[in-house]
Amino acid sequence: MSLEPPPAPFHRSLAARLRSWFFTGLVVFGPVAVTAYIAWWAIDTVDNWVKPWFPQSLSPDGYLPFHVPGFGVVIALVGLTLLGFLAANIIGRSLVRLGEAMLDRTPLVRGVYKGLKQVFETVFSQSGTQFRKVGLVEFPVKGSWSIVFVSSAPGEVVASALPGQKPMISVFMPCTPNPTTGFFFYIPADEVIDLPISADDAAKLIMSAGLIQPQGQAALSAMAEAAKLERAPAD
Repeated sequence: MSLEPPPAPFHRSLAARLRSWFFTGLVVFGPVAVTAYIAWWAIDTVDNWVKPWFPQSLSPDGYLPFHVPGFGVVIALVGLTLLGFLAANIIGRSLVRLGEAMLDRTPLVRGVYKGLKQVFETVFSQSGTQFRKVGLVEFPVKGSWSIVFVSSAPGEVVASALPGQKPMISVFMPCTPNPTTGFFFYIPADEVIDLPISADDAAKLIMSAGLIQPQGQAALSAMAEAAKLERAPAD
């Protein structure tokens, strides 16, 4: 009575390869699909905002049998650039000051406008250093460290109310996996350890919960080169 060898190893090998190919395809396709979806959503949102304010006779959709995405984005970019050009002139600055004076006399609206203006000026400032430095603070318990984005020194009102004589600095500690939420607090400047990485690398590190390390591609390339040298035949 002969016993045939079970084909289980072959099936396991095939299943492992299929699983490996599936996850490889997911890794390749996933980021592209999510990026394309976000880009399409942003373009469609801007188009819907601009479309009601733009004459339909000048839109390509009125002449073409299909929808042209991104036309509203182009109009928005041109409009914002033109607005910035006008606001940089004397007449434009006068009109901006007049509009801000009107908003400043409107209850409720003035508080919202001033707060949003400060946020936009801070985030989109080309000369400022806000949120361009990354650091480590000891949180939540002693011996554990969290990544923070270093902002700026506290204002005069806040600085006068803070206890102690040490120079303080404001930091924002984002949460994982959504870095747009987190904790904002003041901490002594000498308790923040500066990190030599960019804010983009820090955001990737936080969103991936440590899976995407700074300079990770360089480390992988070095490992690949080392493996090639080990497998290379000796002369």
